[in-house]
Amino acid sequence: MSPIMLLLPVLLPILGGAAMFVLPAQNTKQREVYVQLFTCATSILVAVLLWNRPSGTAVVLDMGNVQLALRLDSLSVVFAAILAVLWPLAVLYSFEYMRHEHGENRFFAFFTMTYGVVLGIAFAANAFTLYLFYELLTLCTLPLVMHEMDGQGRFAGKKYLAYSMSGAALAFISMIFLMQYGSLDFVLGGNLSKILTVGHENTLRIAFVLGFFGFGVKAAIWPLHGWLPSAGVAPTPVTALLHAVAVVNAGVFAILRLTYYSYGTNLLQGTWAQDLVMAFAVITIVYGSAMALRMQHLKRRLAYSTVSNLSYILFGATLMSPGGLAAALCHMVVHSFVKIILFFCAGALLCQTHHKEYIFEYEGLGKRMPITFGVFTFASMALIGIPILPGFASKWAIASHAAMYNNPLAWAGVAALMISALLTGLYQMGVVVPAFFPRKGHQEPDWAVSVTDPGWRMVASLLVLCVLVLALGLGADWLYSVLTRVAAGLV
Repeated sequence: MSPIMLLLPVLLPILGGAAMFVLPAQNTKQREVYVQLFTCATSILVAVLLWNRPSGTAVVLDMGNVQLALRLDSLSVVFAAILAVLWPLAVLYSFEYMRHEHGENRFFAFFTMTYGVVLGIAFAANAFTLYLFYELLTLCTLPLVMHEMDGQGRFAGKKYLAYSMSGAALAFISMIFLMQYGSLDFVLGGNLSKILTVGHENTLRIAFVLGFFGFGVKAAIWPLHGWLPSAGVAPTPVTALLHAVAVVNAGVFAILRLTYYSYGTNLLQGTWAQDLVMAFAVITIVYGSAMALRMQHLKRRLAYSTVSNLSYILFGATLMSPGGLAAALCHMVVHSFVKIILFFCAGALLCQTHHKEYIFEYEGLGKRMPITFGVFTFASMALIGIPILPGFASKWAIASHAAMYNNPLAWAGVAALMISALLTGLYQMGVVVPAFFPRKGHQEPDWAVSVTDPGWRMVASLLVLCVLVLALGLGADWLYSVLTRVAAGLV
């Protein structure tokens, strides 16, 4: 198969979403058929490309020193597969959720375009292409964050833009150093010139750190995480998109590229640069979990949970070894599936309770919404890391690999994982237990009498995701063996 075929799943949703501004749908049913058609067609194209992977690079635009180019390598396969599976389910869920909102045509136009942009990040053959689509991702998701266009929405949008642009500036500086001392192409092991880097190693380590924190904005590394909880004012499909599938994973994916495919671990391992980025990942793991426990607003609690879990992935990545990369990818896959379930449950609660947002308001609702809270409980156990479920396997992979290192920071990371697991149990069960076991004498509010589980679209999305998470847990050994081959560049 020709590499130029990689352009199709990138352009199809971008053009399909843009067309909705020119020819808006006449009614809800027409819009839903149109959006799901483009989404499913894109996922099918991705599946075909993953099954029959094209070799070589598709150069879309050659500008001399830089190229707009696409390639499907081992790392691309993982990110693209996550997107291809989760996006159609997110769209199906969104159809029901957005019937309670306004501006549906604008929402679905940007939602569809974002799919193509994130696939552009997944398929990027070099740092320039990744950076270009990374910036487009900010522009496509900004209207989604600001969807309500009220005071909170505008503030969240401005904050998201300020953080993203600041991070992009740091990432751009890092990219310039890559171009000066080597090549922008992604090559497993790094692509810096051995001749040019002699005597400039510390300069390049500084450039790597700038790039790490630049891309770390979208990966919500402390203290650059502030935009993520604020973005929770957006409709729940958007926050699920931000926290589980597209935006945060794009930040993590960019850091993996920067570490393993651009600067290379030979330059970084055992240096102050590795210690610095690992220390911030360890701090963020505990900080995010501790903040989640404090939050009584459900979406903010889940947002801080995301902050913590993203740094599980970054901690694995900062071990700077094939085993660390495999463990990081394992948690990236698991967290994507588990966290989107939790946000979908939060969205179902918002819809069915007429936008009750705080955890104490859900007390006793387990009997009114048994499917929603049953699914939430299942996903919570997966996130905590109960054995058999996939969260246990991914956390075990990170911790066991870190424990092998004769590095106090790596051991501190293992301790942080244990503390975070305890805190995760407390903040997730803090939602589940009151819902199923209200306090003695609890008086059910009048509005709760009419509360039920959501419609079939939301329920179907939740149940399919539960099956997929269970499959990930039962097939954890297979998944980790595949990702080990990915980390070694053998897939």
